Amino acid sequence: MRGSTPLVAVVVTFNRLPQLRQTLAALLAHPPEVLGAVMVVDNASTDGSADWLGSCLDARLRVERLARNVGGAGGFAHGLARAQAVYDPDWIVVMDDDARPAPGALAQFHALLRQGALQGLDAVAAAVRHPDGRICRMNRPTVNPFWHGGVFLRTLLGGGRAAFHLADAAYAEGGLRPVDGASFVGLFLSRRALSLAGLPDPALFLYADDAIYTMTLTRRGGRMGFAPQIRFVHDSDSLGAGGVVRPLWKVYYYHRNRLLLYRLAAGAAFWLMLPLWLIQWPRQARHYAAEERVAFRRVLRRAVRDALRRDLSLPHAEVLRLAEGGQR
Repeated sequence: MRGSTPLVAVVVTFNRLPQLRQTLAALLAHPPEVLGAVMVVDNASTDGSADWLGSCLDARLRVERLARNVGGAGGFAHGLARAQAVYDPDWIVVMDDDARPAPGALAQFHALLRQGALQGLDAVAAAVRHPDGRICRMNRPTVNPFWHGGVFLRTLLGGGRAAFHLADAAYAEGGLRPVDGASFVGLFLSRRALSLAGLPDPALFLYADDAIYTMTLTRRGGRMGFAPQIRFVHDSDSLGAGGVVRPLWKVYYYHRNRLLLYRLAAGAAFWLMLPLWLIQWPRQARHYAAEERVAFRRVLRRAVRDALRRDLSLPHAEVLRLAEGGQR
């Protein structure tokens, strides 16, 4: 079976059966010559996903049921490794269970391949929108401001997040655009990309694992492009006002992994900017209820400490314990 499948999809799921049903339907609507196989990594779901997946009869579907929830990062690491071992495909496209290709999206990817438009690219990021057509904020590809002088200047002059994430205009253009980072929704990874970047780090669990992975790929010489012609739908809400993260245990991964990403992206400049984050982030406690604020600060302190030490050894059970007493 090795080398016989040009494109394989890897989907990571955890307790979102209604969404998973839609995603599998969208994937398997593509014919076998467009999508050779679908690998679903079930992160120990408890909502009936395992039984439903077991009832699916499509020969292209392969299910990897994990004994425990290892987070999105662990799920993608497992899925990419197994997809390589079982199928050895030319390309793998990854997505969460609440994200799916729009009709014809994978055929559009193959069309770009045939045209030679993807020549020299190791990874391709799709254009991701919400079901209502709005551009999905969390899935905008990025350019690293520390590698591009003009982008850095716009960021420094108050451009903020918009200065280094692709603007709306990029989604309306027809051509490919080089980028440095992207999300694990509608991301196509070539065999060479996996040889350069390896697998995602399972210890990241969730948040920024995709940004860290793709930034690592480009740092190691991989080339990534944004293809607005390839459209994906992500049926997910972004973070709330003020960057509020719920439940509270997610605060740990969100801030720890962001610091790891910033350090990777900024290099030595990271230490000049660190005080700004250390001042800003504790202020986010005001967005939480009074009974949550002590736990928020406790979790945030540990996240910062572990990030600065590059210590990813804290077990998930300990992360949950840190957040106890502040959960709503």
